[in-house]
Amino acid sequence: MKEDLLKVLEEVVSRLGINADSIKLDYPDNLEHGDYSTNIAMLSAKNLKINPRELAEKIVAGFKNTMPDFIESVSVAGQGFINFKLKNEVFIKKVIEISNNGEEYGRSNIDIGKTILIEHTDPNTFKAFHIGHLMTNAIGESLSRLIDYCGAKTIRICYPSDIGLHIAKSVWAIQKHLNEMPTDNAPIIERTTFLGKMYVEGTNAYDADTAVKNDIDALNQVIYEKNSQEINVLYEKGRKWSLDHFELLYKILDTKFDEYIFESAMAPIGLEIVRAYLAKEVFEKSEGAVVFRGERYGLHTRVFINSHGLPTYEAKEIGLNMTKFKKYPDTIQSIIVTANEQNEYFKVVLKALSMIDNNAASKTMHIGHGMMRFASGKMSSRKGNVVTAETLLAEMKEMVALKIVGRDFSKEEVEEISNLVAVAAIKYSILRSSIGGDVVFDSSKSISFEGDSGPYLQYSAVRANSILEKARQERISSAAPEPTLPGNDPPTGGGAERLMARGGNVSATGAADEILAKLIIRFPEIIEHARNEYAPQYVANYLINLAGAFNGFYASQTIVDKNDTRSPYYVTLTKAFLATMTNGLWVLGIKVPKKM
Repeated sequence: MKEDLLKVLEEVVSRLGINADSIKLDYPDNLEHGDYSTNIAMLSAKNLKINPRELAEKIVAGFKNTMPDFIESVSVAGQGFINFKLKNEVFIKKVIEISNNGEEYGRSNIDIGKTILIEHTDPNTFKAFHIGHLMTNAIGESLSRLIDYCGAKTIRICYPSDIGLHIAKSVWAIQKHLNEMPTDNAPIIERTTFLGKMYVEGTNAYDADTAVKNDIDALNQVIYEKNSQEINVLYEKGRKWSLDHFELLYKILDTKFDEYIFESAMAPIGLEIVRAYLAKEVFEKSEGAVVFRGERYGLHTRVFINSHGLPTYEAKEIGLNMTKFKKYPDTIQSIIVTANEQNEYFKVVLKALSMIDNNAASKTMHIGHGMMRFASGKMSSRKGNVVTAETLLAEMKEMVALKIVGRDFSKEEVEEISNLVAVAAIKYSILRSSIGGDVVFDSSKSISFEGDSGPYLQYSAVRANSILEKARQERISSAAPEPTLPGNDPPTGGGAERLMARGGNVSATGAADEILAKLIIRFPEIIEHARNEYAPQYVANYLINLAGAFNGFYASQTIVDKNDTRSPYYVTLTKAFLATMTNGLWVLGIKVPKKM
């Protein structure tokens, strides 16, 4: 409908000498003003030397001559806003369609036929999987799902760090604590906690003692070259423990990668490429190392091969990005999600890559996200006060379990609910804000079943599901009355006080069911907007408003009532809401519990 409306409007304004590309349809702040609004007259009036309202009246007059049959009315407001109101039948038909085909509702074809790579999470073996990895995982997974929902072939890539100085620091400390090393049969958390402690000890010793620093640097070379059987055994054991632990966390977080590309495999590839382009003067030698002079391009210099002849992260990054396009030559875009601390690093790496393979560089996009912070400040694995993902998840699980104590749930149900709600609380807290900003995590607010939280969205979906179950028991079929929305019958009660949507504020001026229906049909536009802007927060914020509208609808009248002729439509509307909410939560990587 929006596309059809735009097409007619473009034809009208073009005849008046207005650039049709300037047209933008938004949602009015108040439902009384209609369902779509444009300020094209106000934008164009100055160039045409005409009063904005007068121009708006001319546009409206021309529009009425070819007005689509789904438009109820068009009017001018204020200084020249043009408002369009859709016919009530539009909402009825759409709600019925959504309730019958809910699983596919909101999907788009804008990325159909495209192959898009998304690399995210990228944890470090021998180190803790911390809350920074939770941030990257939540954002990367949601972006993957958004793009997948818009029709692309989405390939999720994880680039675990399984080589480098941090591992040498850990192995150096492990050698000193062999008698304390857990067995392979010990709980995985015990094994990876040991690895984390060894990393901290090795790091502190490396910084404090020059002799130890030299020993660890030499050990790093030994690990890289794999020329010590004893060291190889320790390395492989620690690597496997870490990777096994990561998989358990991915299962909890509902993340699955299509491809793992390990840093160790990229080291020789990156080394070879950098050496080859050293001869072509992309890189240059400096004090025994090989560097890229970023200052020439308004950036900064970075080392790609160190003075020991080993490839740095930068060189391995070159190897990784070249490998991605070799493995997936049909890729039209490669997205990398990391903390924004790496923004400047990626500017240098991508500039160097552009001078090696401009096709790969031009198709590669880095998205930097903020940090998750607590009252104590930013976490730091280097100093040992890291907040691990496991710790945060366990804390949230415990808080949720305490919250539902006394309800009629089995032990297994409590475990399932607390798991799903804990993940939802964390993910929503991350995804509700723009990606580039920091997140201040408030554990108590994040598990609230009311207000701005992931569990509130889950609770709204569970409530809708229970209503539909009651309707099945009462044998009320989900069928809509004709020809108008029940919202145009005598008032059925008040709605939410104020609802936010992408287009702006929406005041509850009509019946609650009408407000809910109008919000539901906006979902596909929200999805496309979020995908185009790489911004899951649009989906998160929309769902909060949608949940508010549904709960206002729920509070304003009885939905399941055999004696009310409007009940079948209300059930249909509830079914459409549940489909929309469930699909939106899927995009955010959040599952809906059976009970709450």
